[in-house]
Amino acid sequence: MPASARLRVIRRRLLQALPVLVLATFVVFGLLKLMPGDIAITLAGENATEARIHEIRELYGLNRPFLVQYGSWLLHAVQGDLSKSLATGEEVATSIARAFPNTLLIVVMAMTVALALGVPLGMLAASRPDGLRDRVVTSVASLGIAVPNFWLAMLLVAWLALAYGWFPATGAVALKVDPLGALHHAILPALALAAGGVAEVSRQLRSSMVEILSSPQVRTLRAKGLSAGVILWKHGLKNAGVNLLTVATLLFNRMLAATVVVEAVFAIPGMGNLIVNAALTRDLPVVQGVVFVMVLVVIGINLAADLLYTVLDPRIS
Repeated sequence: MPASARLRVIRRRLLQALPVLVLATFVVFGLLKLMPGDIAITLAGENATEARIHEIRELYGLNRPFLVQYGSWLLHAVQGDLSKSLATGEEVATSIARAFPNTLLIVVMAMTVALALGVPLGMLAASRPDGLRDRVVTSVASLGIAVPNFWLAMLLVAWLALAYGWFPATGAVALKVDPLGALHHAILPALALAAGGVAEVSRQLRSSMVEILSSPQVRTLRAKGLSAGVILWKHGLKNAGVNLLTVATLLFNRMLAATVVVEAVFAIPGMGNLIVNAALTRDLPVVQGVVFVMVLVVIGINLAADLLYTVLDPRIS
């Protein structure tokens, strides 16, 4: 695909993503404003005077019209200024910079596990459709999808952390401070997050491969004497690459959202914990900042997937 065509794809996707970014942040902004209670009273304290409450409203712009507040926040956000936390006074960007690596590490490890196990299982099931291996893989995949992340997370904590002491039960270590310690802390959360991913990848890949292996092109390859392994792994997996990329992209985005539950179980100071605590205290700048960054990440992942589509299949423009 020519470079000019790639630039057109990037421009088009960015223009399409802009309304998504505005809508997502606007909805969250509005929902927080609809929550009961007065955030100015919360910040000033229940025994604060009317003068102090009015001062708080003036200080944080809480007395301005809703659209003016949102427009002001959005204007600063696109310039990189995510404001300060109403609860701690810390820069929201600083809080996100501290929390995001913990979440990203868990998601990347979970995606690695999902693909490393899901692809071979899906290929194994597709090699003999409706056979014993296919039924076993399909049953295991159905179980993986049915098991809730939080239940599996608590089971892993009780079994591998508390009973055997192989892994830490809670907390996280900064990757740049102690890489091995960070990986050690992230293993159990990643496994809890990856279970459904393994099941989804294997099931989706199995369906794609069964269709590909029954196509006339594959029958021609068999007639030419190619081995089943070469057909399965070289030609079949290559043709299933676009579908696999779609599944992986959607799975990554869902894992980002699912970290809220996993981080709560393992007490990990990631993006999930950050936004939950901020929502409970009505810390609007933190919630908006987290949503803004997460939407940008999803947009970036989708854009990368769009470009990879053109590499896997040049017919896609």
